[in-house]
Amino acid sequence: MSDIEQPQIYLITPPEFELSTFPTELARVLDAVDVACVRVAMATRDEDRLSRAADAVREVCYPRDIALVISEHVLLAERLGLDGVHLTDGSRSVRKIRKDLGDDAIVGSYCGASRHDGMNAGEMGADYVCFGPVAETPLGDGTIAEHELFEWWSQMIEVPVVAEGALHEDTIRKLAPVTDFFAIGEEIWREDDPLARLQQFIAAMK
Repeated sequence: MSDIEQPQIYLITPPEFELSTFPTELARVLDAVDVACVRVAMATRDEDRLSRAADAVREVCYPRDIALVISEHVLLAERLGLDGVHLTDGSRSVRKIRKDLGDDAIVGSYCGASRHDGMNAGEMGADYVCFGPVAETPLGDGTIAEHELFEWWSQMIEVPVVAEGALHEDTIRKLAPVTDFFAIGEEIWREDDPLARLQQFIAAMK
């Protein structure tokens, strides 16, 4: 996978967003930049709010032929007709979810900085493995997914690899040759102009 010219963009929604404004902002970004996939990743556990948010994002993504997954909520992914699910427990539930959703669904796995978890997830049928954060952040336990992990993975493993968490231009520039996707969320949505920030990130990949 390391011969890919430039990593693809994988957008993550903010943990909270207004249904009245965010879909329009998302559409603006998707119309300007090539995006491979969008993930609904909200902090709420409220089924109604999640469903309405996923419906709104789907209405933006599907006419543009962009895949849509949701974090963790497997039943909602099925009920709402989404493309798949993003799991956050490493490799633990990949095998079961792959069996539940079938071969056509997207099943992604966030594995922190664990090569072992990543390899297991890939063997169990994950479509991609996500490592991160890639720089220091006050969130989490301080563990960082180092450049060497992505470099080894891109040379040895065929399952696509995603870099996520604490991204900025410097880390993007360094990781671009050894990752298949950058999963970008709060890094752009907290800015006044998310599209302009994303375009700065894309410029750093080249």
